[in-house]
Amino acid sequence: MTGMLVEFEFRGDICVLRLHGRFATGQDSLYLHTKAEELKNSGYVKILVDFAAVDYIDSTGIGFLIGIYTSVTKSPNGKFALVNTNRRVRDVLELTRLAQIIHICPSEAAAMEALDAGGKSSASQAS
Repeated sequence: MTGMLVEFEFRGDICVLRLHGRFATGQDSLYLHTKAEELKNSGYVKILVDFAAVDYIDSTGIGFLIGIYTSVTKSPNGKFALVNTNRRVRDVLELTRLAQIIHICPSEAAAMEALDAGGKSSASQAS
């Protein structure tokens, strides 16, 4: 059993990634690579990542996030949002400046709304 788990939940044209555990170095990076490939192959380009059950993230988890983010945002309709980040996870995202790039939503409802918005997403276009 790995120390982390990635579950896919499909809601309309949005894929919710439910993350569980510690996304840290020394964990199963092959598992993460497989999950990232599975997501790419699913064809979903609106992704919501739920961090409710993640207590820790380091470069391994950040690499996983960036990999998904870059593949999703290459698509014209690609959107990516995070939700339920705890203080420790948010600190890492701010330290790596990802918090300035990736949309972090205050609630799952707000995230679903942001991802569901029409082709023009002001949040991701703002600089």
